[in-house]
Amino acid sequence: MSKGTVVLAYSGGLDTSCILVWLKEEGYDVITYLANIGQEEDFDAAKKKAESLGAKKVFIEDLRAEFVEEFIWPSVQANAIYEDRYLLGTSVARPCIARRQVQIARQQGAQFVSHGATGKGNDQVRFELTCYAMYPEVKVSCEGTEKNHAPVNLYLMTKNPEDTCESPDVLEIHFTKGVPVKVINVKDGQSKDTPLGIFSYLNEIGGRHGVGRIDIVENRFIGMKSRGIYETPGGTILYHAHLDIETFTMDREVRRIKQGLGIKFSEMVYNGFWYSPECDFVRHCIDKSQENVEGKVQLSVFKGQVYILGRESPRSLYNEELVSMDVQGDYDPCDASGFIKINAVRLREHHRLQGEASSNR
Repeated sequence: MSKGTVVLAYSGGLDTSCILVWLKEEGYDVITYLANIGQEEDFDAAKKKAESLGAKKVFIEDLRAEFVEEFIWPSVQANAIYEDRYLLGTSVARPCIARRQVQIARQQGAQFVSHGATGKGNDQVRFELTCYAMYPEVKVSCEGTEKNHAPVNLYLMTKNPEDTCESPDVLEIHFTKGVPVKVINVKDGQSKDTPLGIFSYLNEIGGRHGVGRIDIVENRFIGMKSRGIYETPGGTILYHAHLDIETFTMDREVRRIKQGLGIKFSEMVYNGFWYSPECDFVRHCIDKSQENVEGKVQLSVFKGQVYILGRESPRSLYNEELVSMDVQGDYDPCDASGFIKINAVRLREHHRLQGEASSNR
């Protein structure tokens, strides 16, 4: 008699194939689920492998469009980056993948879900927090030298910057409410205007020029440091473009608050709390901050780098006449004297007390 049905997040690799066989041996019916979020993978071969190992059913789900629109775009709006370097590509993918796994489990009447994430990593936390948030009664089964340079063949999406072409691609990226709505290649006139089309094209261009490679040591949520090697070509281009148009169109004080929210959002996503009430609240706040983030950014992609060339916006807060040294406009330079004196009060008092303390030693 079967012990129940398990929906296994399956990749076709060694780890999840071993888990599939083990679950079968333990007396479970196994449904395998493969998520297509844009990775290069032979899904037909993975399906055949799962069936040959005894999977009761195999689901192959195309999540690319919803991944871009519902997970990547909010991360772009937030300028999400963990510990100043990691653009959270893997972290953002996990709640998207786990959400569909839970939906399949409910549809199929499965009492269990399973994954191949290691117990020492972040992905176990990300998968399981999503599962418990969306299917509280579910039960989870899981799989129970940092000095070396990353091997050249480790990177799959990006070329080595040293080996890339000798001429840049110049792109124009259009934003509405902080979300990319169009990309145009100035060199050859190609344009994309769907979320998946835009992101896929930027991955292609960024990969061609070796953009978005990082090799870092990061702090895992569970309390240990780990080495991470990532490539995020399209995400890196969008990060630079969005940061530029946001600075151009957003009030200074609003942006200071939003920067703090972006850091908090990044930490919550990294730690697996996408479906938490606090992350939902922060996403709404960030979305509100993006109402005036509109316009276009022109940039160059070349030899592993992204160079901002210019920007335009109907909602720009940049006033050329106001900042000009040649035109007075509505600003009276004499007003600066009082402003400076007021700000100097605190500094004078600080140094007065420092001087008294030194003389009393």
